[in-house]
Amino acid sequence: MNKVASQHFGEIQLNHGRDHNFATSHELAGQSLELDLNINAHDHFDEAAMHKVDYRLRYLPELVDQVRDMIAEELEQDGTSPQEYLRFHCNAIKEEQLQKVFGVADKSQLTSAVFLKALKLGHVGIFPGQPERYFVLDFTLGSHFTDEVLVASADEDGVVDDEILWES
Repeated sequence: MNKVASQHFGEIQLNHGRDHNFATSHELAGQSLELDLNINAHDHFDEAAMHKVDYRLRYLPELVDQVRDMIAEELEQDGTSPQEYLRFHCNAIKEEQLQKVFGVADKSQLTSAVFLKALKLGHVGIFPGQPERYFVLDFTLGSHFTDEVLVASADEDGVVDDEILWES
């Protein structure tokens, strides 16, 4: 057994040779989200690796801004996941949900800017054993409205993958 301390996850105890999953709530820009640390049995995870997770999380706001910029760009391109996600949810929404989800009173007011404002980061998966997919970020319009998310990933250096996916 090995104990490591984290400013985000507190003290965690690892049993090497087993998979571990640690979840915690985190606040970012006034919004609550879940951080989910996933450690596989074969990962070499020690105090230095935990320190790296905490260090990388300091740059989460910048990472989120990069992804939001990418989503904004893709909303202007035909056939992209963000555009299809927007189109699907705008067509599926009921008039009485408009105010709650998007903060507008009429479907004609559902612009890309309104959509981007309503889209929130709800979950961040952290995978220290996968350097090319270290962070997985799930953006949602809210679990009260949909269980479908736009997913972006970034490597251990914070470089965002150029593909944003729509998953349920």
